Amino acid sequence: MNRRFFIALLITLGTFRPLDAAAGPDCSRPFTLALHEHGLLYSSDTDSGIDKDVADELIRRSGCKVTTSLLARARIWQLIESGALDFTLSGISNAERDKFAGFAWYFSNKYYLLVRKDAGVRNQADFEQNDKLQLGVIRGFRYSPSANRLVDKLHATSRVSQAGGLAPLYQTLLLGHIHGMIIEPFDYPTLEEKRIRDVTSIIEFSDASVPHGLVMSKTSLPPAEQEKWRALINGMRSDGSMRRIFEKYFKADLAAAMVDF
Repeated sequence: MNRRFFIALLITLGTFRPLDAAAGPDCSRPFTLALHEHGLLYSSDTDSGIDKDVADELIRRSGCKVTTSLLARARIWQLIESGALDFTLSGISNAERDKFAGFAWYFSNKYYLLVRKDAGVRNQADFEQNDKLQLGVIRGFRYSPSANRLVDKLHATSRVSQAGGLAPLYQTLLLGHIHGMIIEPFDYPTLEEKRIRDVTSIIEFSDASVPHGLVMSKTSLPPAEQEKWRALINGMRSDGSMRRIFEKYFKADLAAAMVDF
């Protein structure tokens, strides 16, 4: 190849962005992403968890500058709606959230009712019908349809106690101030603690698995940009990266069931 032609070719190639970069998100401004404290999803004590790993890989693939922070879940939804926050992770949708947030699904799981054994509860109806029983929930959380109906019905009769996270709920459950709480697979390691396992039992809600995903503010991200971030999440699922993240925290069969939905 002629030397001059070769140099000209290199210069010409240098003026073009790679196809994958051209198709990627617009990184002309910095972004914000908030994590929330929740079992295996994220622990500030260790600065680790599924959502932290997903965030790190998402940021790496995007090539964008993304500042992460730790916030309460209720506050996160407020900021997503206003556009003051671009992203959060492991969020679920409902009619209200769909008005201000877009989603990119990356796992799905069921919800369970964790109850004190001394409450005499064998099923959801037992809990609902005993007006002496109190349910604990995390402020700003929504769950599967049956779980949401239970929460809303008990809330109307002042039978719901709210907390900022799992730790205070477990504490009030052990003290007997509440008699049940709603959990998901990310909370299971805590259930292995003998003092919790000895006094509780688990009841499964009769609902299908609920998709969870990257949450994108519709106020701060136009539809075309949301699609680009959604494509990154889909890429992590299709090339096995998402499953490998989940396999760090769950047995392979459970990780596959959650990610390959």
